[in-house]
Amino acid sequence: MVLIIGCGNLLRGDDGVGPYLIRRLWEIGLPEGIQIADGGTAGMDVAFRMRGMDRVILIDASRTGAQPGALFKVPGSELEDLPPLTGLHQHAFRWDHALAFGRWLLKDEYPKDITVYLIEGSDFAPGADLSAPVAATMESLAQRLVSEFDGLHD
Repeated sequence: MVLIIGCGNLLRGDDGVGPYLIRRLWEIGLPEGIQIADGGTAGMDVAFRMRGMDRVILIDASRTGAQPGALFKVPGSELEDLPPLTGLHQHAFRWDHALAFGRWLLKDEYPKDITVYLIEGSDFAPGADLSAPVAATMESLAQRLVSEFDGLHD
């Protein structure tokens, strides 16, 4: 089973790209066996949602200073060994923490294949819409994912 999780805050402009991508995939439609989930900003939910999946794809916004709309593809294994954070609480628990926590918690039920797509944002203001470069990259990634999974089920 494959799970695609979009993370981010719909109320903060480009930060909402993950959940917007999930809504777009819902509109387009995916083949059987592909699940989608809006992970919002709840990292703990992401950790538990990954249980028993073969493959997980996470999508979120990034702020690296790169060109807005730039797409980064990162293997989950590069992000799952975060050091323990002191004072961590539920509201500060993000999807990247969920990878480290999930690997420890889920053990054999932790997905073998995790890929993270990060889309560089430019406008994270409360109430803002997705910026044009982020919306364009989101649409391109949605079409790419649909094509990838349609090809697996022919």
